[in-house]
Formats: sequence, structure tokens, C-alpha cells
Amino acid sequence: MANKLIIVESPAKVHTIQKFLGSGYEVVASQGHIRDLPKSTLGVDVENGFEPKYITIRGKGDLLAALKKSVKKADKIYLATDPDREGEAIAWHLSESLDMTGKDAARIKFNEITKSAVKAALKEPSGIDMDLVNAQQARRIMDRVVGYELSPILWKKVKGKLSAGRVQSAVLRMVCDREAEIQAFVPKEYWSFEADLLSAKDRFSAEYYGEIKGAQDVRKELNSEKEVKALEKKLEGQNFVVREVKKGSRSKYAPYPFTTSTLQQDAANLLNFPTRKTMTLAQQLYEGVRVTGHGTIGLITYLRTDSTRVADEADRACKAFVRERFGNELVGAGAVKNKDTAQDAHEAIRPTDV
Repeated sequence: MANKLIIVESPAKVHTIQKFLGSGYEVVASQGHIRDLPKSTLGVDVENGFEPKYITIRGKGDLLAALKKSVKKADKIYLATDPDREGEAIAWHLSESLDMTGKDAARIKFNEITKSAVKAALKEPSGIDMDLVNAQQARRIMDRVVGYELSPILWKKVKGKLSAGRVQSAVLRMVCDREAEIQAFVPKEYWSFEADLLSAKDRFSAEYYGEIKGAQDVRKELNSEKEVKALEKKLEGQNFVVREVKKGSRSKYAPYPFTTSTLQQDAANLLNFPTRKTMTLAQQLYEGVRVTGHGTIGLITYLRTDSTRVADEADRACKAFVRERFGNELVGAGAVKNKDTAQDAHEAIRPTDV
């Protein structure tokens, strides 16, 4: 009988991970959060340090009871919720709601649903990261405190069932500031002027830049049709001289690996997918898809990331593939520098197997 229990978030992962680990493990799903702030009240004690009040989510009582039974039978418990703030908070809520007193419980994280990644995570268990948990709680409390005050105003003044909160309020301010800039803008007329030129060897276009004053080229804007007509008359029948030709080279690099935002942008631009559809499909690819000859396996790494970094193991596998298929001369350095603002908690979104 299984004496090791793994609790994941999504039921879609259960079968895949169970297949990787065999009968010594029982894999169950929390189906997302099991506790949350109550819907009917604010649920935050504003007067006493913004202390949240959590309750079991309606409809999850039976699930919670089943999870408690599994915990009671297990000797070792692994909390394997998603490797992000929300997943860390779910792991903490599970540890608080399920009686794990005297149990050997640990937190494990994996960035992809593959056999090697899951087994590697089991070898490196850790504790729950309370900094991530508190970050999630702070976001949730801010949503509640701001949203419960603002949303009723929207219902009265704009339309029912609209919601406002931590994000919408800041975005609304940005939209209003931008609209104020647009309203304050004073438009002015602007013209461009081009000449089609023919040399002994080539035909090309040149755009009017300005005037020569002494040894300097001075930029001059054309602000009316009258100025353009006068310039046209002045240049009519004149010879043009190419004074300088600048030659240069440009380097073209491969596109960066996907982050969450660039994945959504390409899916929208190339496939016309709305964001919700993109993330739903990406979640399915992460959790596991049935592949002929391989069973159910996760096809991409974790889908919520702002990093363009690729794991060393994947980098080596990709270089080996290119070397074998196309030759050593086409193997690049492979290094990708992250933006300074990237949190880099997870690597880029990539296929789990080259």
C-alpha cells in the first residue's frame, strides 16, 4: 500500500505523476485553493494588522475530508503545488488545514511534468517559503480591501457585476493620465518631401533633411504646403550630388525563448488567440498530453515566467541536437541574458524534450 503522499493542484497531473512513480506513491489533487477569504464579508481585520480570516471554500468540504484521510494513511507527505506565489500559498493552506502533526511533510517543486524533473524534485525537498506565501497574502488582501470599497461604486455609476481592485485601479489611473496628455496635445501641420533620383547605376529615393549652413547640416521641418511648393520649385531641374555613402553590417540573432507575455503576444498575432485560450492550452501542455509511444507527458515547462533563461540541461540537449543534425559550425553560444527586471524564478517556456 502506498505510504508516500503527493498533493498537486490539478487533477490532470495526477495520472501522469502516478505513472512516473508507481505504487509506492499516492498522488491526489487539491483542485486549486481549498481556503479563501469569505465572499459575503470583507474577511480582513483592518484594525488589527490586516489579519485575514480564511474559510473552507464552499463545495470543497468533501474534497478536504478525502485529503485528510489520505494524509492520515501516509508516512511521508510532499506538497507539490505549482512553483509560484499562488502554488506556495496553496501548499501553506494545505499544511494549515490538514492535520500533519507528527507527519514527515515537505515541499517539492518541479518546473516541468517529466519523470526526470519529478524524481529530481523528490530528492531535494524543502520547507514552505513564507516570503512567497506572505507576498500572495498581501496581494489577496489588497485586492479585497481595495475591491470591496471600489466595486460597489462601479455598480452604481457604471454597470453591475464589474470589479475593481489592486490592478484595475492603477491601470485606470494610467489610462486617465494618458488621456489627459492626449487632450492637452496641440497638433501642428507636418510635411515630408522626397525626391526619386536616378544615377548611372541605380535608382533610389532621398528624403529632404534640411539646409547646409557653413560646414553643418541643419534639420529643417516643413510645416505647410506653401513651404513644400517653394522647395519643389527651388529644386526643379537641379543636379543632386551624393556626398557620402555609409556602409555597415547588421547582426541578426535568434528570437528569445518565450516568457508568458511573449507567448501571449505571438499567439495573438500569429494565431489570433485571446489570452484566456492561450493560457488554457499552455496549462494543458504543461500538465500533460497523451503522446503516441510515450503515454501522457508534459510537453512544455512552467507557463508563468518572465525569464528568458534556459536550463543548462536543455541547453546541452539542444546543442547536441544541432551538432548531430546540422554540424558543429552551426552550434551557437546559447547564452541568453535576462532583463534586469526579471524575477527569474523559473526558466523560459520551452519544450521539455528537444
